[in-house]
This record gives sequence, C-alpha cells and structure tokens, in this order.
Amino acid sequence: MTTPHDITTPAGLDGETLRHIALTEDFAAHNYHPLRVVLATGEGAWVTDVDGRRYLDCLAGYSALNFGHGHPGLLARAHEQMSRLTLTSRAFYNDQLGPFAHDLAGLTGKEMVLPMNSGAEAVETAIKVSRKWGYLVKGVPENQATIVAMEGNFHGRTTTIVSFSTDSAATAFYAPYTPGFKVVPYGDFAALEEAIDDTTVAVLLEPIQGESGVIIPPEGYLHEVRALCNRSEVLMVADEIQSGLARTGRTFACDHEDVVPDIYILGKALGGGLYPVSAIAADGDVLSVITPGTHGSTFGGNPLAAAIGREVVSMLKTGEYQERATRLGAHLTRGLEGLVGEGVDAVRSRGLWAGVDISDELTSGRHFCEQLLEHGILAKEAHGQTVRLAPPLVATEEDLDLLIHAFRSICTG
Repeated sequence: MTTPHDITTPAGLDGETLRHIALTEDFAAHNYHPLRVVLATGEGAWVTDVDGRRYLDCLAGYSALNFGHGHPGLLARAHEQMSRLTLTSRAFYNDQLGPFAHDLAGLTGKEMVLPMNSGAEAVETAIKVSRKWGYLVKGVPENQATIVAMEGNFHGRTTTIVSFSTDSAATAFYAPYTPGFKVVPYGDFAALEEAIDDTTVAVLLEPIQGESGVIIPPEGYLHEVRALCNRSEVLMVADEIQSGLARTGRTFACDHEDVVPDIYILGKALGGGLYPVSAIAADGDVLSVITPGTHGSTFGGNPLAAAIGREVVSMLKTGEYQERATRLGAHLTRGLEGLVGEGVDAVRSRGLWAGVDISDELTSGRHFCEQLLEHGILAKEAHGQTVRLAPPLVATEEDLDLLIHAFRSICTG
C-alpha cells in the first residue's frame, strides 16, 4: 500500500511509535500529514507519547484545548452527565439544553443560540440563517442572496464552505462549487464596500484569520465592517471558532474593537477539548427565521454537549482565562520578537495566539516544526513559512520560556 507521505524510519523513533504510525498510514485515509509523534496521554499543557516522552502542546487542538488536557472541572462535569443521560435528540426536551442556551446567550449578549456539533456545521448554519433572513426579512429576491467572504479564509471543509475558499489544496477536484459567494481581500475595506449590493445578506469573516497564520486586520477594520453592515442592512457574521472564548485575551476577538456582530459562530473550545460542541448566537429577529423542521442535528444540543458547554461558559465568566491569555501572550510575544532578524521575519500575536514567520533562508515552516518536536515542543506550520502557536491558557510562564528557548536554539544554532 502506498502513501503520499515519506514514512521512512527516522533515527530515534521507538517501535511502539512506528507501529502506530504504520497502522494509521495503512488504514486511515491520508487527509493529514502529521508530525511523527504518537500521543497517548495529556494533562494541562503537556502530553506524553506512547514511548513516555513528554511534549509541551503549543497547538492545543487549534484552540479547542484552551483549558488544557483533562481539565478537572470539565472532566468531573462530563463524567457526571455521562452517568445520567447523553443523548435524546431534539425530538424531546432535556434538562441541560435550556440552561446551556441561557448561559451562552448571556455570554454573547445575544437572545438565542442554535447548537450544533462541529465548527463547520455551525458555519453552515450561519450561512443558512443568513440566506433565509435575507429572503424573509431583507426581501432579497429568491435564489439571489449573496454572502461576501474574505481571501485567506478558513471556515471548514464542506462542499459549500470550500466553494469560497482561496486555498487551492482545499478546493481542487471538488467542483462544481456552490454559488452565492463573493470573495474580497481580507482587511481591504474599500473592496468590501464595493462588493456589497442589494443581494448581499451577510459579510462572513474571521476577526483574526487563524489558518492563514494569525493574520490580524488593520486597526479599526472590524468597526468599519460593523458600520457598513448597519447602513447596508447586511448581517455581520463573525467566525470566532478559533479566535473566541478567551484565546486572544478577550472573550471574543471582536471585543478588541468593541464590535458586536449579528451572528457569532462558536466551536472548538466550547467543547472544552472533550467533545464536539458548536453553536451560533444571534438575536431573535435573526434566529426566528428557523422554524421546526427547517434545520436540525441529531446530536446538536444533546445533554452531554450542553453540560460541557455550560461548564465552559461558567469558566469564562470568571475572566481568569482572558487575563491569563493577555499576560502570558505578552510574555510569549516579548520572547519571540527578540528573534526578529535572527531567523524570524515577523511575529503577529493577539493574546496567547501567535503567527511566527520563519525566514526562508533558515528553513521551511514544516521543518522548523519538526525541529521543535526534537526540543519537546508541539506546533504546526500554517501556510509555507508560518508557524502558529496557541498553547493552552493553563500554560505557565516557565512553559513558555521552554518554547522561547527552543525557538532561540533553532534560530541561532
């Protein structure tokens, strides 16, 4: 059986690691190109592989593990609910969904939430709600609704979502694509303003683009988008799946500009790293377009997901994790910026989230992550030369010093 990846045996890998890699390569589809480490356990910001080696997790499941591996409070709540009731389907009420919806609505400042499972499902839900709102409320002629999205976006992998992706790896050979989308350069307000017309029902954007390498828009951009949507009768839809829930030092990345979108899209950390939980949050004049039978999910809003999600919301209400992201992020940024010109071309950061552009004269982003692995650090390249960092918010300054030291060692030799 052939694979698209180099699976030659590198020095230093033990038999148990190689056995698991071979099993995965032989029997799992090759839709990922993982670093060559096989993880078995995790606690806090640290994980251990099958051969007993420990690593500092600086990816945190693409921000799904904001609260670290095996957070005691989250585990306790999950175990409690698992022993009671895990699934009912939405054919019946359950005693966890209402309290979760109430608390998440309070956290977002919105009137209603619609729970789903994966982030991509939540994005699809926001697209459907936006289109239906456009037809029923704005009055766009049927079948003419358009949504404006951004170049460099990442919102998921469904056929509709990749239809407005600008990443050729995500789109090749999946045509025909879903119509109804316009794509403009991220951060270019003039281009966005020009793209909006009477058929536009929504502007869909990440307040910080994660997959593109932690790309932060120009200061004031989100505020301009909000004002434009207001005067154009267009929904502002913020995908906060990676950027939200304390990652950037505020509950939502939009908070940095005091901007409130019409629809929040949430996922990843909403499940505490234990379970897939996602949702959109909006006011009733938007979500009221969804009526019985017009949208749903067997697992969306199930008791286990709702119990975990409610515990996450409770943790975020304390402000502890927002404060940690701000403080630890400043520490990490200071350490990394000292390497600019010494193997690092640029550092972009917001809270405990950073995109580090590695000089192509030093090495590739992929190879840099492989070298970090040898230093006991888990990270992943974004596109090309960028290494993205998103340690769990439970990491310590001492943990981050290890990360900074590893960067310095690789950059300076």
